[in-house]
Amino acid sequence: LGWNYQGLALQGERTELPTVEEKIMEALFRIKLIGSINQDECDFSRCGRTDRGVSAMNQVISLTVRSKLTEEELTDPKNDEKEINYIKSINQALPDDIRVHSACLRPPKDFDARFSCTFRHYKYIFNGDGLDIDAMNTAASYYLGENDFRNFCKIDASKQITNFKRSILVSQIDPLEGEKNMYVFNLKGTAFLWHQVRCMVAVLLTVGQGLEAPEIVKELLDISLNPSRPTYKMAHDIPLVLYDCGFTDNVKWTSGPIRNFNVNASVNGLWNDYKIKAIISDFMRSFCNMKYKDDSQKIHINLGDGLGQAMKKYIMYEYRPKLETAEQINSKWRGKKLESKKRPHTNI
Repeated sequence: LGWNYQGLALQGERTELPTVEEKIMEALFRIKLIGSINQDECDFSRCGRTDRGVSAMNQVISLTVRSKLTEEELTDPKNDEKEINYIKSINQALPDDIRVHSACLRPPKDFDARFSCTFRHYKYIFNGDGLDIDAMNTAASYYLGENDFRNFCKIDASKQITNFKRSILVSQIDPLEGEKNMYVFNLKGTAFLWHQVRCMVAVLLTVGQGLEAPEIVKELLDISLNPSRPTYKMAHDIPLVLYDCGFTDNVKWTSGPIRNFNVNASVNGLWNDYKIKAIISDFMRSFCNMKYKDDSQKIHINLGDGLGQAMKKYIMYEYRPKLETAEQINSKWRGKKLESKKRPHTNI
């Protein structure tokens, strides 16, 4: 559950909140499954990097850990009962909102959590109040196939990315089962750019409010028409979850805990706590809604957070200021790097 973390990846510097990998690496080191928290020393790889606030259900990491078995014994599934109970050991060292639920003890040769992944499936959950879901679904359908998503991401100049084409396999909005008037944007693709999903959702929400036509997605995907992104805010981080990651059939997961370690107890307690908090929050909302009416004349742009961005007048994307192009951003970064190399360095 991502809202208590500064994202997934271990950072090279101190962060306001811990990261998920920071907790995982500390746990692995504490129970002596790895010899160092340096990820390079254990061949660490993650499937999908998630940002602050974003959750992940079937996130996959691959790494080399200590084993009780010999190389020969490792090849035979009959010896699994003699192996370290990885799921139990790791979960006992992790906080309750990070859980390991499956393991692959014999991954395919050269398996890598990032590069062996065939698809990533994201879900974005939102309240349907005041939104035209049909219009949003029409807009979502335009994301399908291979497109250039430079106008639906944040460009990281340090990566010097020049190819912004990504393939989308599924893009649709469905009712969220068991939850009245709640919907989920199901998005499945082979790979994604930085903040791509939240940018895609932000545009869909403006369509749902009737502020933009569904065809705005086509226009923003047309790089000849829009070589750079108009200024707009991304959708909120909390509703986003990396729901699943796909691999070839060669990956044989041990589904559920090895030797019946009960993962459910702590997770059920966590769920119960959040469910009760949600109900009590609903009490508060009901009482406040009875007392106060929103007489504001401002437009609130839906960002998926229940608050939105207040504007006196909505400005359509085509009339908004544009950010610099990807080429300009990359060129500026290269120029700064070159300039820093030219500066004289003084040894003290």
